[in-house]
Amino acid sequence: MRISTTIFLTDETIRPVRLARELEQRGFAGLYLPEHTHIPASRDTPAPMGEPLPREYGRTLDPFVALGQAAAVTERLALGTGITLVAQHDPIGLAKQVATLDFLSGGRFTLGVGFGWNVEEAADHGVEWSSRRALARDRIALMRALWADEPTAYEGAFGSVRASHAYPKPVKGAPRILVGGGAGPTLFAHAAEYADGWLPIGGRGLTEALPELRRVWAEAGREGEPVVVPYGVRPSAGKLAHFQELGIDEVVVQLPAAGEGEVLRALDAYAEYL
Repeated sequence: MRISTTIFLTDETIRPVRLARELEQRGFAGLYLPEHTHIPASRDTPAPMGEPLPREYGRTLDPFVALGQAAAVTERLALGTGITLVAQHDPIGLAKQVATLDFLSGGRFTLGVGFGWNVEEAADHGVEWSSRRALARDRIALMRALWADEPTAYEGAFGSVRASHAYPKPVKGAPRILVGGGAGPTLFAHAAEYADGWLPIGGRGLTEALPELRRVWAEAGREGEPVVVPYGVRPSAGKLAHFQELGIDEVVVQLPAAGEGEVLRALDAYAEYL
């Protein structure tokens, strides 16, 4: 099983270049970075991880810039977002960022897609909360049109693009796309319609959820098995063995949002699982 990592990289933590080099040298499979453009100081939305909201949420580096640095100093390390708040982006600009990072990294990029929890953050981007999932779906379809081999137009409920020349292209036509969030019929329907699989946070309840995801996947006419990558996992030997029994071949473990010393000690501790 491949062991990847995630971390809230901020202006106060280990830098992307140092971390990426350490990960590749030690044999970790990948680096996934989260995204928040900002955290409004006045917020009615409760944080799902509990209050007070951890300091790092309001200090995250831009994941695409940080992953670009990581790509430049590594050759094998997989790179991903965990997750990109697609509804908060201009889809034409985001399609270019994704394609450029995937191209420059030699096809190492995974686009983790999420819908967010912070109503105020989304509102500042002009996102209507109740329609954010439909908006993200529409924007991914628009991006796929720009990634197509031939100029392809797209007309959606929330946006459109003319048939266009848009290069570079992702190495395999589109990056791997995984939908993040809790198990349920809406999320599984999204994953089966436009993604390659699911990023379940923490990985709890997979024994019950996986058969339902596979059923939805098959009913949507998708071939093979959906990719499932438990994300933000606090690892233990028993937990990783359980995931392996479920047929999972990649797990993303959580690193502390900290300086070099603490992060490297965490990598030393996780090395026993490699």
